[in-house]
Amino acid sequence: MTEVLFYHLERARLEHILPDLLEKSLERGWRVLVATSTRDMADTINNFLWTYTDESFLPHGADGDGTDHPIFITETESTGGERDILFLVEGAETEPDQIENLTRCIRIFDGSDEDAVAAARVFWKKVKGAGHDATYWRQSENGRWEKQG
Repeated sequence: MTEVLFYHLERARLEHILPDLLEKSLERGWRVLVATSTRDMADTINNFLWTYTDESFLPHGADGDGTDHPIFITETESTGGERDILFLVEGAETEPDQIENLTRCIRIFDGSDEDAVAAARVFWKKVKGAGHDATYWRQSENGRWEKQG
């Protein structure tokens, strides 16, 4: 059974929370796959991770760089070698049977995008139906993530 976390963005943007989540994943020794729905978004995240802060570095690569990176960014969840955790961002999709061998899967979705919210609900039902442990996280007024369900 894979632990599946749903992060509902309402007060922050993806670029504000993704680096922290990636850092925490690396601290745990996990190999990370970040899947997006488009090549443009994969390139945007790849470029952003090179410049998001002067104080830190997240070792990563993307399609075309080879897959031997602790963090690998792609527009599909099916590449990147053996991984421990999958981040589904910006409309990326997968099926519950594709995450069975992962420690964790995190779906980050924009709460202001009705299609993204609807897709997250569909995925929630699928992963729960497949027996995965799903939790829903929402930001509080002070910006901290709180477990809601």
